[in-house]
Amino acid sequence: MSLEVNKVFAAVLTAGVVFMVSGVIGGAIVHPRKLETSALAPAAPPAAAAPAAAPAEVQPIGPLLAAASADNGRQIAQRACASCHNFVQGGPNGVGPNLWGVVNGPHAHAEGFNYSAALRAKHDEKWDYEALNAFLTRPSAAIPGTRMAYAGMSSINQRADVIAFLRSLATEPAPLP
Repeated sequence: MSLEVNKVFAAVLTAGVVFMVSGVIGGAIVHPRKLETSALAPAAPPAAAAPAAAPAEVQPIGPLLAAASADNGRQIAQRACASCHNFVQGGPNGVGPNLWGVVNGPHAHAEGFNYSAALRAKHDEKWDYEALNAFLTRPSAAIPGTRMAYAGMSSINQRADVIAFLRSLATEPAPLP
């Protein structure tokens, strides 16, 4: 048994010596030339950069709400929102606030949730359909300073379905526009 351990140890030691010797010989044969400037240095910005494009205007959601599907919206919300939000009346807040009664409710509507200063500043404003549409499109553009890390939902039809679902989360759903 001891002889086998010695053989393994000798093989590892021999491999290390071979790699070390080959490194020394390789360094003696090849003389690398150092670059004057780093090949990884960032390129200089173009002289006249084009002005930043204005953010795209959000298409109105009102005309699509009449045909929107709350059932489709429930499925989309379960995939995109349920990891952070709760949809049950009286349910607890999660990483995000409980969304029961959010439509036509005030911004920062969930009691006990630690909202960002940007959302607390809008407490007197209501989450109407267009405000929800803009927020779901791109939260950081709709309310700069929000802590919501969601990138946004590009499909207006999916946003309409989600808003129809959110509308259904109330004892008396808000009237359609």
